[in-house]
Amino acid sequence: MKQHLHTLFTRALAQLQAQRVFPENITVDIRLERTRDTRHGDFACNAAMVLAKAAHIRPRDLAERIIEQLPTNDEFIAKVEIAGPGFINVFLTQTAYYTVINDILTAQQAYGHSQLGAGQTVMIEFVSANPTGPLHVGHGRGAAYGAALANLLIVAGFKVHKEYYINDAGRQMDILATSVWLRYLELCGETLAFPLNGYQGDYVWDIAANLHREQGDAFRHSAPVVFENISPEIVKADDLEKLMDALIERSQQLLGFTAYRLFFEKGLEIILEDIRGDLEQFGVVYDEWFSESRLSTNNTVAKAIEQLKAGGHTYEQNGALWFRSSAFGDEKDRVVVRENGQFTYFASDIAYHLNKLERGFDHIINIWGADHHGYVPRVKAAITALGADANRLTILLVQFASLFRGKERLPMSTRSGEFVTLRELREEVGRDAARFFYIQRKSEQHLNFDLELAKSQTKDNPVYYVQYAHARISSVFRRLREKNQTWYHNQATLKRLETDREQALLFTLSRYPEVIESAAHAYEPHQLIYYLRNLAQDFHTFYDDDRHIILVDDEQLRNARLSLIATVQQILRNGLTIIGISAPEVM
Repeated sequence: MKQHLHTLFTRALAQLQAQRVFPENITVDIRLERTRDTRHGDFACNAAMVLAKAAHIRPRDLAERIIEQLPTNDEFIAKVEIAGPGFINVFLTQTAYYTVINDILTAQQAYGHSQLGAGQTVMIEFVSANPTGPLHVGHGRGAAYGAALANLLIVAGFKVHKEYYINDAGRQMDILATSVWLRYLELCGETLAFPLNGYQGDYVWDIAANLHREQGDAFRHSAPVVFENISPEIVKADDLEKLMDALIERSQQLLGFTAYRLFFEKGLEIILEDIRGDLEQFGVVYDEWFSESRLSTNNTVAKAIEQLKAGGHTYEQNGALWFRSSAFGDEKDRVVVRENGQFTYFASDIAYHLNKLERGFDHIINIWGADHHGYVPRVKAAITALGADANRLTILLVQFASLFRGKERLPMSTRSGEFVTLRELREEVGRDAARFFYIQRKSEQHLNFDLELAKSQTKDNPVYYVQYAHARISSVFRRLREKNQTWYHNQATLKRLETDREQALLFTLSRYPEVIESAAHAYEPHQLIYYLRNLAQDFHTFYDDDRHIILVDDEQLRNARLSLIATVQQILRNGLTIIGISAPEVM
């Protein structure tokens, strides 16, 4: 419908350009928007306002010239009016809305697909949690958002590559390996003071037990030896970070490279397998799992640093190498190579983004936790310094999700092991409810996840309310078959859809393609959630109204209403599929 009007206005403006009303070299960007008040029409066009200056004509006068070029017998247009300083308001015919039903029934799951993306390639990196423990409910929000956004962009005509960045290098992985070894020593019979900032969850015991079953006491060292020469002042001063660094160093010394890597790799392998399986059960599947360690083995980090050096964007100070990120908008310069010659985390991130750029994606999207807000300027600075367009990168932030059981807020600390895993959440409320609740608000807004509401089977539970609309429609068609009646779609019978509730459904159905494009353009899947809730509400209101008995004796009216609800069901199914939620036939 909107595309049809867009085509008509494009032709009208092309005719005016041919008549030299305004220069041919002017780029015409037509904007058609839904009016806020249908008393002023269905759509408003701003073309006259935008082009009046180039045409040297008052906007209202240009609006009249544009209207003159529109066809006078178009079956979709009831009338066209000029409003305010020069807006063109278009009133649609009922035929236009009836045509939506035919379009949906013809296109089915392809209805709403758009060419907005024009085949552009987009890489979306999301979740990318450190493989140091199971995914918790905080990670779940980024997973649901990233997967839904990817589906949305695909429907909008983009080619999407989904990627998980495995942070399998660095200090956190060393803390995990050391934590596993210390638990392993306990299983060997050693008594030791486990560091408070080690990873303490049951999963660490499980990994240690796995290694102990395989290796026995082969890597046992006595607790006194492990803690020998570790400064007692560190423990007394409760300097936990220094203590952990000392324990990491001691584990590497006592175990040696090969044995230490055994603990390191076993922890990584088991946790990564758990993460991968957890995400797949959550309906999140990636095109690639990219290992951070690859950046070192193929010298991408060194290459990125050398490129910054060659551009004159680094300097040495106090034995470290610094990137002049402040010259590109960051609040201060950043270390990329430490005094000991090791690359920083930021250096690896620079290399990873260089790798992304070199793979040739038209656009790159990172979905990060909101606590990474301060990291954005330095990454953008690095991309600019590397000679690339920083606008190719969009960083979307996902706020924390707090989990509540009634009025009780549940803990979320990965180190302490006191957290609710994504798997536990999924098993309690179901995948559908989890994904719906995660996506129903803007990603940058804080989310309070109400477990009790997510499990309830009432209209107050939004996912139940939407899915129930789909199931209710299925039940109507089951009753139709039980009556040995058939449904056939006939465009001519749709004029029988005359009530306000039926008209409201037609209007909401007509908006679906616009919602898809708007949500994709803004990277906001929650727009689709709002739409589905509105559509479900319009349907339930229609269905519960005694005026709208569907399986009536009047065959024409029955078929018209069956066509209407069939399209509602199709759009509910299409939208739920994008969000990654099932459309049940029975509830």
